[in-house]
Amino acid sequence: MAKPRQEQAHPPNPKTDPDPGSNTIKDPEDWTTGDERMTGAQASYLKTLCEEAGEAFDPGLTKAEASRRIDELQEKTGRGG
Repeated sequence: MAKPRQEQAHPPNPKTDPDPGSNTIKDPEDWTTGDERMTGAQASYLKTLCEEAGEAFDPGLTKAEASRRIDELQEKTGRGG
């Protein structure tokens, strides 16, 4: 008699899993590239947040500094997630 075929479990989809258990959220202090210039996307978003918050935009921030500043301004402007 043949064994019943077992369904193979599909690995969880990280796009739909609310808690994928990944390391995608890191403290900017732990970033290996945190001391590099902020990215264009960071600069653009940070400029928008600065304008909304009525604060000065600093184009010389590092990636890590920009990330922290974005977090601060998101809280101030109510744009945080």
